[in-house]
Amino acid sequence: MSGGVDSSVAAFLMKKNGFECIGATMKLYDNEDIGVSSEKTCCSLDDIEDARNVARKLDMPYYVFNFKEDFEDKVIQKFIKTYEQGGTPNPCIDCNRFLKFEKLMQRREELKFDYVVTGHYADIEYRDGRYYLKKGIDLSKDQSYVLYSLTQEQLTHTLFPLGKYTKAQIREIAAQQGFINAHKHESQDICFVPDGDYAAFIERHEHKTYPPGPFVDQQGNVVGTHQGIIRYTVGQRKGLGLAAGHPVYVVKKDIAANTVTVGGNQDLLSSELAAAAFNWIAPQPQQPIRCCAKTRYNMREVPCTAQCEGDTVRVVFDEPVRAVTAGQAVVLYDGDYVLGGGTIL
Repeated sequence: MSGGVDSSVAAFLMKKNGFECIGATMKLYDNEDIGVSSEKTCCSLDDIEDARNVARKLDMPYYVFNFKEDFEDKVIQKFIKTYEQGGTPNPCIDCNRFLKFEKLMQRREELKFDYVVTGHYADIEYRDGRYYLKKGIDLSKDQSYVLYSLTQEQLTHTLFPLGKYTKAQIREIAAQQGFINAHKHESQDICFVPDGDYAAFIERHEHKTYPPGPFVDQQGNVVGTHQGIIRYTVGQRKGLGLAAGHPVYVVKKDIAANTVTVGGNQDLLSSELAAAAFNWIAPQPQQPIRCCAKTRYNMREVPCTAQCEGDTVRVVFDEPVRAVTAGQAVVLYDGDYVLGGGTIL
C-alpha cells in the first residue's frame, strides 16, 4: 500500500471478496538519502499515514517493511550505473522485479499468506496449465509493460484486482468508501527523483561530477559542448543548448570518448534491436514469431518479428522505430497478452 488510491481500492476489493488481508508499505529510502523534503516524494510519512488510515478503515493489520538496503543495491545503484554506461534505465521495472515481486514475495511466504496483491492496472489469466499476463481494460492506465519480468511462480501468487476497472471507477469506489486518498494526485515522476533532475540526483548521491565534453555531428565534427554525459538520453531535444538553426536530437553517446552525437529526427530511426535478460511469460518460441512490440511505456505497439538468438532476442520492426534506447525495455505482445520482455542492448 503506497498511500495512493489504487492500492487502497485493491485492498478494499480483496476484503469485499472475503480474503483475510494485511496491508504493507515498503520503506525504500529516507528522504534525506535522496536530498529532498518529505512533502515532495511518495513513500513519505504522509503517504504511510494515508495507507495506515485506509488499512484501519478496512480493519486490516498494517505493517511497514524496511527494504531500503535492497532498494539502494538493486534499483538506485543500477539506475546510476546504467546512466554511467550510456544507457537510460527504467527503475520502475526494477522495483517491481526486485522489490514487489521478489522481496515482498519472500515476506509473503514467511508470513504464510497466499498472494501479493497490488494496485497495478493489469490482469492475470490461467489456461492450459500456464499463467498469462494481460493488459488492464483501461488502456490509458495499463501497466503490463512494467510487469514483464514476472515468472510463473510469481504469477501463481499474485493478484491484480484493478485489471477489470477503469481509473475513474477506482476513484469512484474510493470516494464511496470515504477513503482519505480518493482524489489524491498521483505522481508521474520516479519516486526517488521527484523533481525529475536525474543528473543532479546522481551527482548528489555519488558525490561526484561528470565532466563536460564535445557535442559532435554525424560526421564527427564538434558542434558544441555538453555539460556531462549523464545529462542526456537518446531522442532528447530540449536542453542541449545548441543553435543549429533546425531541430537536433541526441542520437548516440560514447562513454569512453565522452562525446554526445546529435543529428536529425531521421537519425533516430532503428529497424531492429537486440535484447538481453529476456523473460518469457508465454512459452519461449523455437521459431521466429509475429507479434507487436513496445520499446517505451507510453508508445503505441508496432508490428515486428521476434527471434531467439542464444541468450538474446532479436526484434525486427516492420517499419523503423524512433529513439530505441539501450537500458530501456522491449516488451512483446500478442493482442492483450504479454509474451515477454527484456533489456534493450
